Amino acid sequence: MAHTLKLDANTLYTLDLSGAQAYIEPLMDKGNLLDPEVRLQFEIDFPREPTDPRELSEIPEVRLWFIRLDALYPWLPYLLDWEAGELGRYAAMLVPHQFSPKDGIRYNPEALEIFVMQKIFVVARWLRSQNNAQTTRLKFMTQMLGYEIEDGLFDLLMS
Repeated sequence: MAHTLKLDANTLYTLDLSGAQAYIEPLMDKGNLLDPEVRLQFEIDFPREPTDPRELSEIPEVRLWFIRLDALYPWLPYLLDWEAGELGRYAAMLVPHQFSPKDGIRYNPEALEIFVMQKIFVVARWLRSQNNAQTTRLKFMTQMLGYEIEDGLFDLLMS
């Protein structure tokens, strides 16, 4: 069961990470971050004018909150509820993109590649620090973002 972190305008405007920390820090303390039941979703309540066509990932205040969260927990994409679309939404908060009602999110290809490679390096290192050499979920994470990475890279990073 995924945990839903609720973000309101005040949380976003003040860059308040306390709700995320209140959920993540106890999991870190108990060593439960790699529990397969640990999954995170975001519910974002940010007021907009009815004529505002922007997606949430196009609003600077929302993006800035996610940038701060990612700076604190750079391995967080590993814990997101991917089946609920959280990985794509998280990436949209951090990777330059355009949104089209017809095509959906179209990431800047070079920026997405840099994001994916950076996350591979960060998550692989984090997994090693958790005494976990399993890369299956990390490989699946890269595939969900449209990348097929050779096993040799994961073997190199986990040795």
